[in-house]
Amino acid sequence: MFPYDSAILAAVQNPPQTIADVIQGLQTIDGLCVNEDGLKWFNGLYLAVTQAIENCVNGGAFKDPAWLAQLDVQFARVYFSMVSSVLTGAPCPGCWDILFSLRDHAQITRIQFALAGMNAHINHDLCLAIEATCRSTNTVPQHGTVQYDDYTSVNPVLAGLIDQAKQTLDVRLLGDPLPAVSRLEDQIAAWDVSAARETAWKNAEHLWYLPALLAGGLMDTIDGFTTVISKALLVPVP
Repeated sequence: MFPYDSAILAAVQNPPQTIADVIQGLQTIDGLCVNEDGLKWFNGLYLAVTQAIENCVNGGAFKDPAWLAQLDVQFARVYFSMVSSVLTGAPCPGCWDILFSLRDHAQITRIQFALAGMNAHINHDLCLAIEATCRSTNTVPQHGTVQYDDYTSVNPVLAGLIDQAKQTLDVRLLGDPLPAVSRLEDQIAAWDVSAARETAWKNAEHLWYLPALLAGGLMDTIDGFTTVISKALLVPVP
């Protein structure tokens, strides 16, 4: 834990209503986190992604921009809720708990923290956000819809930002360079944002049709799978 965690907790208490609210919350967290905090590097990448989505929404890139904007808001609400749960000691998915428990580990690189956060947020949280967005907009999560087409159209943008992060964040948490030979590239090469988002959409479809009593079991299974990936992504670099 860090001395400013109470300020982070305060920043995530009010659920965002607009993309602008999301960006403000992410910027607040970014301004609070020091470089030695692994959360900073995921949060910063998430901020860049959100700003890119806002530009796409405002630039007329989507057929249903209101749906994409609502998804962005719902997605951030889940993230802020996860942050709140961890910082207050409330029950939290393992995929988020592992990231927070290691956020000051100096042998882990910035890109590892960034990708472990993306893994948790997309593989675990995104299906919840898709379902919530569909319920609030009277739509159904299914392939072949306008909403699905908009959803997948942002994949190249996200992949580009992640590729850029792989270059700029390829240092240890404290900023010191990695040894000439490491297995970091092998650790991160297998994680693909487009594949993760496709899985999230399919899981949202499953959640949509599952009875409430069974939805919890599915989310537990998703968390178990996502936690395994996060642990692999967060193996310290010798």
